Amino acid sequence: MEFFSADWLGTHAWFWMAFLAIVVALTAFDLGFLHKENKAIGIGESLKLSVFYISIACAFGAWVWWARGADLGMQYFTGFFIEKALSIDNVFVISLIFSYFAIPAKYQYRALLWGILGVIVLRGLMIAGGAALLHEAYWVIYLFAAFLILTGIKMMVGADKPVDLAKNPIIGFISRHLRVAPEQHGEHFLAHVPDPKTGRIRVAATPLLCALIVINFADLVFALDSVPAIFAITTDTFIVYTSNVMAILGLRALYFALAAMVHRFHYLKYALAAILVFIGSKIFAADFLLDGGKFPPALSLGVSFALIAIGVGWSLWVTRREKQRLAP
Repeated sequence: MEFFSADWLGTHAWFWMAFLAIVVALTAFDLGFLHKENKAIGIGESLKLSVFYISIACAFGAWVWWARGADLGMQYFTGFFIEKALSIDNVFVISLIFSYFAIPAKYQYRALLWGILGVIVLRGLMIAGGAALLHEAYWVIYLFAAFLILTGIKMMVGADKPVDLAKNPIIGFISRHLRVAPEQHGEHFLAHVPDPKTGRIRVAATPLLCALIVINFADLVFALDSVPAIFAITTDTFIVYTSNVMAILGLRALYFALAAMVHRFHYLKYALAAILVFIGSKIFAADFLLDGGKFPPALSLGVSFALIAIGVGWSLWVTRREKQRLAP
């Protein structure tokens, strides 16, 4: 009992253990029951799985609200929604990565699953580092806020610029330093292929492994936005990590529905950029305009939700008009 009541980063150990048990159970259920075989996931199944994961995340948030108070509960839901919104941008890039490496749809879920597990660990390390920085020097939060504002402005300016993966430094590094199989070998990440020069059989990375590596590095880049964004909402490490992970866990389920409709969300990037600018600005507003007062989490959630709704609605309306204009 003394172990369970011990303090882990400001939260009782049993809270952390309960959360980790949920993550392990969801991953085992996903890998061992839902997708024992490699298969392509349709939009309908993708949306149903997304609703399932969002329901679990909301139920966990309700438990946090009940067990730790309304303030932390609202911070969790705000963090979860913002991370979920920002992860939509990940979907667009992941879709490009799979297309670049010509990964069949039935193997994409496997790469996403292992990618998500890697993300959970990497995000944990980044959040722990961010929490340690804020504990030692709170002024770092102003650097986070300024970074979010600049990143949002940069996203707005470059939203219409196409992404050229051929110029990606990680892909360039892989092509120069790794032996890559010329074709896909089923669900395997490694394959034995003949060396083109000597004819000897060598171990080579498959395109599926290359896609997984690039996806994980891409998430590190995205984490530079999302982790400071969550810390701008709350500095409670438990809330930061759980809201982050709960949003990420459902990403692979949501991916197939969003990837099929990626062309319909052209203007969503502007909404995501506006969210980053808003989150960064509210840090300065709370500390300098409100004399250190707290910016209401409910207002943060409401503004973020409104921006996403406007971005999605405008994108669907414009692309629908464009489709009607091009129709015979």
